[in-house]
Amino acid sequence: MQTLKDLLRRGALAAIAGGIAALFAGNVALAQLAPPPGPTVEAIKRRGTLNCGIDTGVPGFAAQDASGTWKGIDIDYCRALAVAILGDASKSKYTPTTAAARFTVLQSGEIDVLIRDSTLTFTRSTALGLDQVAVNFYAGQGFLVRKALGVSKAADLQGATICTVTGATLELNIADFARSTGARIGTLLFDKAEEAIAAMEAGRCDGYTDDSGSLAGMRSTLKVPADWMVLPELISKEPLGIHIRSGDPRWQKIVFWLDTMLKSAEEFGVTQANADQMKSSKDPFVLRLIGVEGDFGKMLGLDNDFFLRAVKTVGNYGEMYDRHFGPNALDLPRGLNNLWNKGGMHYTLPLR
Repeated sequence: MQTLKDLLRRGALAAIAGGIAALFAGNVALAQLAPPPGPTVEAIKRRGTLNCGIDTGVPGFAAQDASGTWKGIDIDYCRALAVAILGDASKSKYTPTTAAARFTVLQSGEIDVLIRDSTLTFTRSTALGLDQVAVNFYAGQGFLVRKALGVSKAADLQGATICTVTGATLELNIADFARSTGARIGTLLFDKAEEAIAAMEAGRCDGYTDDSGSLAGMRSTLKVPADWMVLPELISKEPLGIHIRSGDPRWQKIVFWLDTMLKSAEEFGVTQANADQMKSSKDPFVLRLIGVEGDFGKMLGLDNDFFLRAVKTVGNYGEMYDRHFGPNALDLPRGLNNLWNKGGMHYTLPLR
């Protein structure tokens, strides 16, 4: 004989099953499942600009050209967010931040998002009240040294003094490396990478340390790049990515899914040049990606074609990488920054 408890349990399960069935039968509008409007997006729309925290100047990530225009993969991410939310990539305002000040600037509300070659770490996620949304560049800490120094690996830097920036994971990684290997490596600290590089060229230190992407960029700024080499050894993992303030789930979802879509676009062949033509694609994933099918934009509180605007503005992830790190730029091989199906680390979630 069934007890009242059994009947209630069966009734609850039936109700859940019916709700799921109704959802996938189209009886419940997916757009109604969107979270309530978040304060960050509301503030962005109210002021009419996206405030984006960037580096003070590292080629490949964020640096000004001869005309003063900011360029780099981090800049492209800022532009993609601005055109997705506001419909205009030029409405992205850039705030250069030092390594020491970047997280304080984000916490204070001066910027909406920090896209600044910043490593995702445990303490930044827990102690600083930040959400680490996505990795947009996989790197590791290495060393840039003068060839005349005659070293071939990090262990050869015994007794050397290395220039670097303060307020980053770099100094801590050197200390860990020295502790684990017994090496004696001193550091000379600066607020900005360009200041550290100038000190290195002036002979105040024996080399410079940074993540591998930044090393390629800073080497390109040297007076005689051929006199310098990046040691092949990496002493840490540096997943560089996007940070926002905790407590705004809609903003977190917008930033996360835009990153995912930029990488998915590369995987499915959607480019800056062919994005409009892809509206006639037979691939359901592509049609969902560019907003022809589904209400994925509305579920984020955006237009359904928000990503179409973004990819037409900056291209897919591969195009962005090639533009700033490829053979005609810094000539840094994709490596870990390739897609998963080409031996890299970028493996995206399904858009479904």
